Amino acid sequence: MLKDTGERVIPEKMKITNDLLLEHVARYHFAINYSSGRVLDFASGSGYGSHIIAKKCKDKGVTEVIGVDNDKDAIAYGQYKYYHPLTTFLHGDVTASDLPEKLGQFDTILSFETIEHIPDEKQFLSNIYAMLKPGGTLLLSTPFGKGRGVPCGSPFHVHQLTIGEFKQLFVDYRSSAFYLQKGVLITPETLRDEEDYYPLGIAVCEK
Repeated sequence: MLKDTGERVIPEKMKITNDLLLEHVARYHFAINYSSGRVLDFASGSGYGSHIIAKKCKDKGVTEVIGVDNDKDAIAYGQYKYYHPLTTFLHGDVTASDLPEKLGQFDTILSFETIEHIPDEKQFLSNIYAMLKPGGTLLLSTPFGKGRGVPCGSPFHVHQLTIGEFKQLFVDYRSSAFYLQKGVLITPETLRDEEDYYPLGIAVCEK
């Protein structure tokens, strides 16, 4: 039985009007237009996002979707609830240094609402970079807050990065574009209203 931890998204156990569910699903639908080839869903949770990509992108060049999570119950749930011929769910630690050797490289890597949970941010980002093929695309999201090393209101988060700190994570990529999210609305950073507050950010980067 997969338990609700307070942050885990389990669509079958949530109301269709639940804001957390809607914003998480919106990110995966946003990722559809960027997903191709071999796709890694890094910290896949209950597996619904991997399923969205497999279902929606099977005719758009996606050949395989690998969902990785460190919760064995979540992996078992994904395997049962979100079976798809293109999808495999694997138990693994996103900061394990041997993960790139085990999994190989991917054309697309998705990692939504993960980095704020990771104490070893450097190894996490190193794994992502190593596993992304040259020319591949990374989509990574996180909530914004007061910055690295500053306690935040969530008991589940190590900290929450500022917008500036978030953008600095991707300086080694050939190109990067940044989007801001509020609810289901995802807006290019270049079009944001300076007076409006967007609690979440999404980076779209090409290696």
